[in-house]
This record gives sequence, structure tokens and C-alpha cells, in this order.
Amino acid sequence: MADPVSWLLIEPGWRVVDANGADVGRVHAVTGDSSADIFDGLDVSVDAFGKPRYVPAEQVGTIENGVVHLTIDSAAVHALDEDRR
Repeated sequence: MADPVSWLLIEPGWRVVDANGADVGRVHAVTGDSSADIFDGLDVSVDAFGKPRYVPAEQVGTIENGVVHLTIDSAAVHALDEDRR
């Protein structure tokens, strides 16, 4: 496993993997307040046609350069609400 990085480095397009290491999508957007270093969560594109799913920060595990690891499995990701925008 690569060295962890800050949530502030996450960019749209980064891979998102579930708790088992399976690809579940790509980062669509990062939500938070960078000036206060408050990470709220991620909008994750899980398929080409649906709206992104909102993943709260509490369900984000290790963040590596180019990859965000979630603490939930694929089924739980697909059951998440659509983004909050």
C-alpha cells in the first residue's frame, strides 16, 4: 500500500475502491472546507448514466495518491443517496 495523503489532494477522476479493494467508481467532486480543514465527503460516479453517489467522510478510509479506499462494500456504495447538489 502506498503512503497515505491528505483529503485536500483528492482530485476528480481518482479511482474509488470499496472495503474489499474492488473498483466502485471515480471521484466526481470533493466536499468540505479546505480553509478550516474540514472534510465532508465525496461525490462518486459509480456508472456512466446515473448521478454520483454521496459518500460521507466517515465512510472514507485510507487516501493514497490517485486512489480513495472506502470502509464500505460495493453494495453499500450503490445504496447510497445521490449527491447533495
